[in-house]
Amino acid sequence: MRFAHDTESGLVAAAGLVNTAGPDREGLPDVAALDAFITAHGWTGRHEHTDAELREVRALRPRLRRIWYADVDEVVAIVNGLLRESRALPQLIRHDDEPYHVHAVPRDAPLATRMAVEAAMALADLIRMGELSRLRICAHPDCDNVLVDLSKNRCRRFCDAGCGNRAAVSAYRARKAAAHS
Repeated sequence: MRFAHDTESGLVAAAGLVNTAGPDREGLPDVAALDAFITAHGWTGRHEHTDAELREVRALRPRLRRIWYADVDEVVAIVNGLLRESRALPQLIRHDDEPYHVHAVPRDAPLATRMAVEAAMALADLIRMGELSRLRICAHPDCDNVLVDLSKNRCRRFCDAGCGNRAAVSAYRARKAAAHS
């Protein structure tokens, strides 16, 4: 199943944002890292380049992370809360050579608000389509990253941090060791 461009980019950006935080890592240590994240995920509109904005974006991460562990009713409650708090008002818009897509807050809304609403709108599409199972936790035992499986056959198991390669190497080494035993 193929999702709309804004749905896919919203889901990927939400997962990317969640993965910037973990028990032993801070992927957004400063405003420069936030700038790089924004560029990597194609965010447009207002960006203040301040520590306050960085704190607001960081504060969004635990709430989004919860979505990957929640049942559908809790995901709906989180999504509705994000949309309500942000006073979302969906509108079709076109910019930066992108086709028409939905923005639910103005481009000059605070960055954390826009991130929250983009994630919520993308998640609303998943919920409506019965596709929440595409939200997964990385299958590597030493990783707590989240991922969005946008593959056609729903087979993605590992995040983008190299866990799939590590798992393949471990399996190869185990097979080699078993063959030599």
